[in-house]
Amino acid sequence: MIGWKTDFSYHTVPFADFLSGGPPRDGIRPLDRPTFITQDEGDEWLSALEPVISFEMNGEQRAYPLQILIWHEVVNDVVGGVPVTVTFCPLCNSSIAFSGMHEGQLLDFGTTGWIANADLVMYDRLTETRWQQITGEAIAGELTGKSLKLIPAALVSWNSFRGAFPDGSVLSRD
Repeated sequence: MIGWKTDFSYHTVPFADFLSGGPPRDGIRPLDRPTFITQDEGDEWLSALEPVISFEMNGEQRAYPLQILIWHEVVNDVVGGVPVTVTFCPLCNSSIAFSGMHEGQLLDFGTTGWIANADLVMYDRLTETRWQQITGEAIAGELTGKSLKLIPAALVSWNSFRGAFPDGSVLSRD
């Protein structure tokens, strides 16, 4: 895997189980400095039943529409002062949020362009360890065997998010 610094001497998934998803590293670009808009602005392009990942941390509520995440898969964000990573895998339709902190280190994530177990394989930019999105487990690299801290997030309709969090914001398409 040319250009990677991942230490593949550590792995829990057989190399034969890593499959190319097509794009190269970060070919599906993660959102690193996401911007948010008001719900009224979101109403201009979101239908009532449109699925969004609903996330709340320290009183701050955010909606991440799947119509955006299907193109980006990973959002590195700070919500309520806490670094988080919100993910969506279009292959297995899983939406999962993780703490951006792991063992005292700030990790932000990108897409590897690879899949394993029919699921997105992410990497952290600090160690280039490969992480299985659906479990949050490190599957190749120096952090192999470690797990990210899962944070509750729900897949709900845009209308449900609006009803539950009238002051919440929504990820912008810009």
